[in-house]
Amino acid sequence: MQAHSVARIHGAFLFKPTPHVDERGFFSRTFDSDVVSEAGIDAAGFVQDSLSRSRIGVVRGLHTRRGRGEGKLVRCSYGAIFDVVVDLRAGSPTYRNWECFELRDDEQASLYVPAGCAHGFQALTDPADVAYRIDRAHDPAEDVSIAFDDPELAIPWPLPVTTMSSRDSAAPSLAQAIEILAAEPRE
Repeated sequence: MQAHSVARIHGAFLFKPTPHVDERGFFSRTFDSDVVSEAGIDAAGFVQDSLSRSRIGVVRGLHTRRGRGEGKLVRCSYGAIFDVVVDLRAGSPTYRNWECFELRDDEQASLYVPAGCAHGFQALTDPADVAYRIDRAHDPAEDVSIAFDDPELAIPWPLPVTTMSSRDSAAPSLAQAIEILAAEPRE
C-alpha cells in the first residue's frame, strides 16, 4: 500500500493498495496502520466504521462537522463513486479548493479526508457501497451540509442526480455553510 498526497487538499491522502489478483478474484489490504502513521495520521485514532449503500445517481453530501471536524478514510468497497473533498479550513493553504476522485471496487483505494473538509459523493453504479473509518463518534448536532450544486464550487457531477436526502436537498450554499462553521470556534 502506498500513500499519495493530494496536491489540491493539504493533508489529504489517497492510499493505493496492490491487490493480489488470481483465478479466484482478488485479495487486497484496505488498511495498514504503519502506512497511515507514516503519512502523519493517527491510525489508532479511528473510533467508528460505517457503510452506506447507494443506487446509481444518488448524491450524499457535501457534509462536514462543526467543532473539531471529522477525519475519515473513505473507500468504495463495491461499485464505483465520484468522490469530492472541499477544504473548509480557514487557515489551510488549500482553503476552498476542491478535488474529485473516482473510487472503484477493483482498486480498493482509500481517501483520507482531513478534519475540517467537506465530503460527498455520487454513486456511479447500482449499487455502490462506501466504507467509512471515522476518527470520532457522530453527533448529529454538529452536522453541516453544503449544497452539492453550489455555483461557487461548480463541481461537475457526472450523472443526473436521482435521489438525495431532504437534508442535502435543503443544504445551504458554500458561503452560508462557512458562516455556520465560523460561528462556533473549532475545539
